[in-house]
Amino acid sequence: MWKQNIKKVNMRDKKFNILTIDGGGIRGVFPGKFLADLENLISEKNLDKKRIYEHFDLICGTSTGGILAISLALGIPANEILDLYLTRAKEIFGAKRQWFKRLTYYSKYDIENLKINIRDKFRNYFNGNDPRLIDVKTAVCVPIYDLLEGRPSVLKSNYHPRFNRDYHIPAYIAALSTAAAPTYFDPVSETYEKIKSDSIENFSNKIDGGVFANNPTILAIIEAQKAFNVDLKNIQILSIGTGKMKYSDAKDRKHWGPLYWLNFKRRRIIDLFMQSQSQHVSNLISLLQKGIDKTENPNFEYIRIDTEFDSEFNLSLDETNKELLNKLSKKASKQFQDHGSEVFEKFCKAGL
Repeated sequence: MWKQNIKKVNMRDKKFNILTIDGGGIRGVFPGKFLADLENLISEKNLDKKRIYEHFDLICGTSTGGILAISLALGIPANEILDLYLTRAKEIFGAKRQWFKRLTYYSKYDIENLKINIRDKFRNYFNGNDPRLIDVKTAVCVPIYDLLEGRPSVLKSNYHPRFNRDYHIPAYIAALSTAAAPTYFDPVSETYEKIKSDSIENFSNKIDGGVFANNPTILAIIEAQKAFNVDLKNIQILSIGTGKMKYSDAKDRKHWGPLYWLNFKRRRIIDLFMQSQSQHVSNLISLLQKGIDKTENPNFEYIRIDTEFDSEFNLSLDETNKELLNKLSKKASKQFQDHGSEVFEKFCKAGL
């Protein structure tokens, strides 16, 4: 029997834990590995709560971060999602369409391989059935852009009585929608049957939420305040990026046309809007937390985990080289060595 899983609690007097995960395509290896290491530490410490979702009141992710967010909220172990990235990268991003098709009318990849892998993973944990957003074990939200309506949108599980629109949506459709990056994948168009109804819903022309919220932390803060009635001072945020490289180009170029921004080797325009949006959110968080002069006592707890790329190591969103992906995984392990104990103490142990 379908049951709405709305949390009816007053969060004003306790810490409210938020996990946010950036977009970044296959670079989801980085947050996947960090969170897998965190779950391993939780297991080593013999905590009763073994999974990531049990330590966070809200999980918010964009694009690849949205896939991770929904997976974790469904109770899937982080190391299984990481394995999906490491072992299926060539299956998801390996078969490019012919160059003249990509140059004219088609996206770079067929989204079907990503759909099969995500859907199968979700079904494995729900007796072969497709879980829906109502089935998540903690609150989750993922930003998408609705081309049909021409506006940003945020898909939400039913963590507030007024949120009765999205919980019918199969989880794999929500995950695909937030990850359908322009030029890489076509917009997602699917249909589904509403719960306890014969009504067939059209879910059409949805694309990657990274076009407006690649780092969804501000969205998550607003959700905590407005949907859960949480004071800012009681919010704790763990925000995980997917690796960054400062986007700059100081060359004296004469040609700044489409072939510069959207060539076959690098979709510079995608890198630019994703990185600039994430950087802007980091700036806003710093302002909100510590003030203009950064002299105020922090208004809330915020831990940002990310890694720097350089010219020798700069992964594209669709990288399939296993050696490079393993190196990215090692970078996540290094970050966990540096910050894992602090994260564990604040988000896992403190709530016991």
